[in-house]
Amino acid sequence: MKQSVNIILSGGGTGGHIYPALAIANELKIKYPDANFLFVGAKDKMEMEKIPEAGYSIKGLWISGIQRKYILKNLSFPFKLVSSLSKAYRIIKEFKPDIVIGTGGFASGPTLYVASSRKIKTLIQEQNSYPGITNKLLAKRVDKICVAYDGLERFFPSNKIVKTGNPVRQDLLEITGKGEESKKYFNLKSDKKTLVIIGGSLGARALNNLIEKNIDWLVSKNIQVIWQTGKLYYDEFKKYDELEGVQTHAFLNRMDLTYTAADFIISRAGAGSISELCIVGKPVIFIPSPNVAEDHQTKNALAVVNNEAAILLKESELEMFQTKFEELLENTALQQKLGKNIKKLALPNATKDIVEEIVKLINR
Repeated sequence: MKQSVNIILSGGGTGGHIYPALAIANELKIKYPDANFLFVGAKDKMEMEKIPEAGYSIKGLWISGIQRKYILKNLSFPFKLVSSLSKAYRIIKEFKPDIVIGTGGFASGPTLYVASSRKIKTLIQEQNSYPGITNKLLAKRVDKICVAYDGLERFFPSNKIVKTGNPVRQDLLEITGKGEESKKYFNLKSDKKTLVIIGGSLGARALNNLIEKNIDWLVSKNIQVIWQTGKLYYDEFKKYDELEGVQTHAFLNRMDLTYTAADFIISRAGAGSISELCIVGKPVIFIPSPNVAEDHQTKNALAVVNNEAAILLKESELEMFQTKFEELLENTALQQKLGKNIKKLALPNATKDIVEEIVKLINR
């Protein structure tokens, strides 16, 4: 096996593309201690901050996606694309990667296009049950496609697909035995059930409004609430800390203890969140964001719900929240069934399996 390799990872725009890339890089570092890593992202997106914080170098491309709502903003897209292809070419020519890995997002398009054109080994990791346009366009050019769901043959060449799952945080792979630690960390009472609400690092307006509307009802049901508002909304909703058993957080740093503490979870349906929740194995109500490309969060959630492994509540159906939650709260058999079935969908070795595919390509 080659010891000194040059590896480019490209993906970003959201945490759902950034954190899998970091997990893959960290695992590759174990395989190749002397490897040189370079990330390529979109220069005005969050990866330009998060990747250096994790200890890796990154270069930014001037790239963004097609705007569906604001058509005039697309006028600059051809110029951005030409600029990004040109810069990606220079980056790859200078860095001389042995492999280029894409985890989705706008920057991965030009980067993997150039790499495949130069006959460099390429791999994409598709997190969602419904692929984004970038990965659909790249599918015929890349060498291998790692996926997390069945049925992706509709979009990708079947001979390139390997079902690996999505990378998740290592501390979530073993949360048993952390019950007492989680209760102390969140100062929880043992005689009450705990509901955890996760709306992403920035937060979700619809989820926050839903919990605000129902918070008194939840308290009346003897429920303790760990409510991640997101940093955009924390100042607006932190006043509910005054209620008995309610705590708001802009961000939850210890997700292992958060999931351990939960009896029930309300979550968006991003691919990374679903992969984590499958490993955790708790009853979940998914409220997908309708504001994402191709409505892929709803499709992600349905892939779980159709296995009788979670409950789906669309934003257009939020008036049914109390009915749905009370049915879950009062039905122990349903809680056990959902927890058991969602855990069956877990792919805890995803990061290692993806890296094995990368190693095969490097050694080919």
